[in-house]
Amino acid sequence: MDPTLDVELALLAAGATCVIGCDEVGRGALAGPVGVGVAVVDASATPFPAGLRDSKMLSQPRRELLAPLAVAWALHSAVGLASAQEVDELGIIAALGLAGKRALSRLHAAGVDITGGVVLLDGNDDWLNKALVTPLNVVTRIRADQDCASVAAASVIAKVHRDALMIEADAVTPGYEWAGNKGYGSAAHMGAIALLGPTVLHRRSWLKITA
Repeated sequence: MDPTLDVELALLAAGATCVIGCDEVGRGALAGPVGVGVAVVDASATPFPAGLRDSKMLSQPRRELLAPLAVAWALHSAVGLASAQEVDELGIIAALGLAGKRALSRLHAAGVDITGGVVLLDGNDDWLNKALVTPLNVVTRIRADQDCASVAAASVIAKVHRDALMIEADAVTPGYEWAGNKGYGSAAHMGAIALLGPTVLHRRSWLKITA
């Protein structure tokens, strides 16, 4: 079943000025940044684009086709990133929070009422507020990326954005097959690390490399 706006409309009816769907991508990768996508809807939201769903449930060509529709559908959207070095230095949870903070900063610059809105965050852990000086109204929801339209849109937008970065990186630093594995630990990727060694895009702490 495709995601709906039921949760978002309920939050808006309860007084939120907007709902900011939020999801992360690249959390389990061995190389590349971790990303956080955000997609904003308000009471003027139109029906969700047909076929748009959690990015993990879509093929790459389908995601690339739907991402521009998700951007056009959302009132505002943005992607924030934290680098592999920041993952190593801060840990993955803090890096997620940093990436989310950067995404929210882009929304703020676009005029989104972040403090008056509700952030609808996929999962059951509010890693976002841990990175913020002033806490926001965050609602966590398991399977929000599958059930909630704004979160599904954020998921697809962020996934396509990060995938494009890894495809570009593969052209600059060939051999690790990032265009295919997107930095995740495929057999080919692991073999390349053993043969060629890690790059600046690798999360060295995840590879148990300290020097």
